[in-house]
Amino acid sequence: MVNRKLRNSELDRKSLSEFKAAKKTPIIVILDNVRSLNNIGSIFRTADAFLIEKIYLCGITATPPHKDIQKTALGATDTVDWEYAEDVLTVVEKLQKEQIHVFSVEQAEKAQMLNSFTPQKGQKYALVFGNEVKGVQQKVVSAGDGVIEIPQLGSKHSLNISVSAGVVLWDFFAKISALPE
Repeated sequence: MVNRKLRNSELDRKSLSEFKAAKKTPIIVILDNVRSLNNIGSIFRTADAFLIEKIYLCGITATPPHKDIQKTALGATDTVDWEYAEDVLTVVEKLQKEQIHVFSVEQAEKAQMLNSFTPQKGQKYALVFGNEVKGVQQKVVSAGDGVIEIPQLGSKHSLNISVSAGVVLWDFFAKISALPE
């Protein structure tokens, strides 16, 4: 049996208004001083794919519209809600006051491995992804509710931030979607 690739017209894509009206996955993404415009655009595209609620762009993280963000976002900057905030700690504190659990995605002492993390039913999460070289700032790691680490078994123990976001957002999306109603 040969599988036929689907055409774009067969993909059941949501229109902008359908996306805005759709029930969102209870996840917020926080980008802490991400410098690569291509990584920012890729994360927008991943956030669109999994109906992520919002993205906060903090510090030196660039904001749309920008041609290099658009190149990889493919229009996701129009669908996914986003906001710029200069200070990432202010965002973390604001979200925690709203009872949102904030986790840095980082390699740290006492980090919980992603594959063993189980989201709580009815809980909203914010996931902080950091700078390509320095990672999530220590003050942000310290202020958060915990750290999630992606298990890595090779010699590099380093993933591109957009790859890390894809892995973590897919994992959270799949686990949250599987929770009983």
